[in-house]
This record gives sequence, structure tokens and C-alpha cells, in this order.
Amino acid sequence: MLEVRNLSVFYGRHRAVENVAVTVSMGEIVAMLGSNGAGKSTLLRAVAGQTRAMPGSSVVMDGTDITHRPPHEIVETGIALVPEDRGLFAELTVQENLVLGAHPRRARAGEAENMQRVLSLFPRLAERRKQLVRTMSGGERQMVAVGRAMMSAPSILMLDEPSLGLAPLVCRELFRALARIKETGTGIFLVEQNAKQSLAIADRGYLLDNGHITGSDSAEALSKDETIRKAYLGAG
Repeated sequence: MLEVRNLSVFYGRHRAVENVAVTVSMGEIVAMLGSNGAGKSTLLRAVAGQTRAMPGSSVVMDGTDITHRPPHEIVETGIALVPEDRGLFAELTVQENLVLGAHPRRARAGEAENMQRVLSLFPRLAERRKQLVRTMSGGERQMVAVGRAMMSAPSILMLDEPSLGLAPLVCRELFRALARIKETGTGIFLVEQNAKQSLAIADRGYLLDNGHITGSDSAEALSKDETIRKAYLGAG
């Protein structure tokens, strides 16, 4: 389980997130909803060790305090982040990008098995294993990014706006894949502006506004809340 408590990040005097608390368990999808600039990406980067959290913050993974650890050590604890910009190596092939995801020690013994799982999850990548990533569509690149993260054998998969810029059909395909990843027992922390599709596959959700958690509930309850429907689902 991932447990975040009192997490605060400041950029100079600017508060990005303050006293945020969230939990993500194995085998569940937790959605984080919020507008642009709410602090969602900062939260994920702080959990992943890419942005420094303020003193007093706490990030615990399976009982181990990983606050302030470097990113490569955090990956070894079972946390993988798919960033908003995907962070792929455009001049390498699909296969080469995926293999790089298996670099952590925790993933090396199961590399072949994880590769098969990823290619089963995204059959299009199996057809394009030798293709350069720079020649692929946005949706295909996102599949590579998620697949590379899965190659690290994560217990918790964090995704930052995975549907950004994707066509509706590709977006639906991606969210179906996330639901299948959940079935393997992996926990998913999903930061998204596409509230409707996020809540459709999520178990629980949090609302982040101006760096603070302003609400949390089951995904079903959030999807029926009139205030949330108007703010995030285009209702009314």
C-alpha cells in the first residue's frame, strides 16, 4: 500500500500542494481529479522522488518510509510513474524502450514474463516491436509509456494525464487496459482531467483544489455528486 501523509511542496514561496493525504492499495484504481494548476502533477512527482517534499511530509510504501529517497530507489520499492510527457526515447524502438523499463533489480528476473504481459495487454506493440517510437502515433506512444512502466514490475502504477491529446477511441482503449492492469493486483493512482472515464474505472477518488484535498469518496458517489458533476463532468 502507498500511504501519503501531510505532503507539502513549495516552489519558492508558491505553495503547490499542502498537507495532502492519500492512500492507494494493491488491486484498486484511485483517481485524482482537479483543474489545471491544482497540484496534481506535483503530487505525483513528489511521491516518485522527482520533486522534493517539505520537511514533515511522509510517503510510505508497504510500511517503508521512502520520503526524500532518490527516484531510482523509489522504483525499487514498487512505484512506477508514467509522466505527462511520457519520457520516451524517440530514437529507440518499441522493444528497446520496453527493455529499459526492466532495469530495476526487482524486475530483471521476470523480464520475459513481464514483456509477454505487456504485449498481451497492448497487441499493437507486439506488431510494432521494431518500430522507432518517433514514428508512432500519440496513442501508440502512450501504450509504450505504460508498457515500459509495467516492465518495472510495479506494485503501484502512477499515471499523469494519460489521456491527454488522445482521440476518444484510443482513450477508451487505454482505460480498458488500465482496468485489466488492476485485475493483475497492481494498484493504480490515476491523475486525470477526463473525470468521466476516470470515475468509470476507479474504485475511489480524491478532489484536489489549489493544492489541498477538498473531498474524497467512492467513484460511484463522486460521479453522482451534483457539484462534482457540474465542475468535472459537464453536467448542468
